Amino acid sequence: MSELENIDRNYGAEIVRKGIHLFSLSIPVLYYFLSKSVALYILIPLTLAFLISDVARLFVPSVGRLYGHLFGWLLRPHERNDRGRRLTGASYVLLSAVLSVWLFPKVIVITAFAILIISDSAAALIGRRFGKRPFLGKSLEGTSAFLVTALAVVAVAPKIAYLPGEYFIGAAAALLGTIVEAGGLGIDDNLSIPLSVGSTMWLLYTLFLPAVDLYSLDRLV
Repeated sequence: MSELENIDRNYGAEIVRKGIHLFSLSIPVLYYFLSKSVALYILIPLTLAFLISDVARLFVPSVGRLYGHLFGWLLRPHERNDRGRRLTGASYVLLSAVLSVWLFPKVIVITAFAILIISDSAAALIGRRFGKRPFLGKSLEGTSAFLVTALAVVAVAPKIAYLPGEYFIGAAAALLGTIVEAGGLGIDDNLSIPLSVGSTMWLLYTLFLPAVDLYSLDRLV
């Protein structure tokens, strides 16, 4: 296989991965209509099932061979490396969903998790295809795609009172999420992005909009 064919094949696999990733956008969308307890009742068993299958893939050879035969072409290089013992992106997405729902008010979860799904996908696809100029650990093109789409998410995501300050808080968190995605913290992006965006939003709401009831959206269900 030529180098060009290999690049096209890898990019095709990335498109499929991000298509599956975008399906996870159903998590914040559905969570808008669900209570925290119901969401956790759904997410926790699902997350445990993925984690168990992932651990079995890494430590049970027969399961690993079957998993590789069925889904190996979708795995990223570090996920195929047994020495790294890395979980798949799907496990990290579900784990971050559980942590986000458990830790943050709903209005923050929806924004932070939508940024993870949409902006991380945009950064990967644009960066891999058009990235030429390095920026931190990624490319300037991919990082720009992340920031633009993250700001778009902030613009349309639900707010508590739709105050101008809420948009500025979302934009500041989106900028930090962009830096985290580009620089990396030695933590999987699927965890570091929503947790950093969510923590930033919560802190800024507390500092600058303390009168806003962050849990009002949670009580609507």
